[in-house]
Amino acid sequence: MSNSKARPKWQIDDTHPQYVTPLDQAFRQVIDPEIGLNIMQLGLVRDVRINEEDNTAHMVMIMTTPFCPYAPALLEAARARAEQVLERPTTIEMGMEYWDPSYMEEGVGADWGLF
Repeated sequence: MSNSKARPKWQIDDTHPQYVTPLDQAFRQVIDPEIGLNIMQLGLVRDVRINEEDNTAHMVMIMTTPFCPYAPALLEAARARAEQVLERPTTIEMGMEYWDPSYMEEGVGADWGLF
């Protein structure tokens, strides 16, 4: 797994750590077509949790801009990948947190001249 100083702690880091690496790998297949980087490199996945009571999962993801034209497609692609890895119905919420370039994985921003 790539070193990321930016990824926030997901609830599954503590509750279901066996899913962290497979999810990371699956999310790296979801590419923002405008930027050309995947959602993990950009730090867009803010949380993933599993509800054992009803055997569902929920994730929170943000966009790089509030009016990203690719938001619906990116959200659905990430949700579908999570559902496939977690093998349970998964919902996704678009978080209201504003994205910041510091959320990017270490070294990725250099390509943009940011770091």
